[in-house]
Amino acid sequence: MSAATYPNKPQIVYSCVSKRTVEAEIFIRQHVIDYIISGTSEVYFGGKEHTFKAGDFRFAVKNRLSKFVKQPPQGGEYRSVSVCIDHDTLLQLKDQFKAGRPNGEHFGNVFLLNPNLIFNNYIDSLLPYLEHSEYLNEELVKAKVKEAVLVFLTTNPGLKELLFDFSEPGKIDLEAYMNEHYHYNGDLQHFAYLTGRSLSTFKRDFEKIFHTTPSRWLLQKKLEDAHYLLKEKKLRATDVYIEVGFKDYAHFFVAFKKLFGLSPSMI
Repeated sequence: MSAATYPNKPQIVYSCVSKRTVEAEIFIRQHVIDYIISGTSEVYFGGKEHTFKAGDFRFAVKNRLSKFVKQPPQGGEYRSVSVCIDHDTLLQLKDQFKAGRPNGEHFGNVFLLNPNLIFNNYIDSLLPYLEHSEYLNEELVKAKVKEAVLVFLTTNPGLKELLFDFSEPGKIDLEAYMNEHYHYNGDLQHFAYLTGRSLSTFKRDFEKIFHTTPSRWLLQKKLEDAHYLLKEKKLRATDVYIEVGFKDYAHFFVAFKKLFGLSPSMI
């Protein structure tokens, strides 16, 4: 799964890693169709773990936060293809498919799509370009993303309302949302957007609820989780800082020692 997606930019991402990789919760701004070629992928959202395996097609819903872990097979590599569906492509196709209003059905952040030979043939057509990326120019990417949408709608016609949902997130319970998603490693603008607020309203509402700034609260929550993992779960400090959402170990080390008076390795 691509850790950075842009609403108006079509992307096709070929992922290939040989060691376990943890992506702290990421904000996906586009719908993504993802195919796992080898290895397994664990996704965490809603307080639960969801495991996907080689051969699975899955769909990631836009404007959600999820934590992804890529696990390569024994002695091999984790490989996947992610097709990020841009806003402009959807606008071009929406009238052709005449999607109605969203029916209110709730979908998980990431869910399985039924296996389908057409999808498999589509992925097979992509691999030569992805393995020789110099042949995958901007116009070809646009064409292949559009093809992915057409294949998706042919094989999953019941999901067209979800695909063509252009609504913005509504205002939601800020306290509950933050307690569930504080691991997210991004900027406050994303939190504001996902909770249906402007940045200034988000900060004001946050301080009324938590009596501190968002940045201080987020840092404290991550460090408290790190302390628990080090002391109770006996995890290594070099694993913990990634697990709780820090971008680099040096920042984690300094912040942890400042709060607890001990370095992470001394817990």
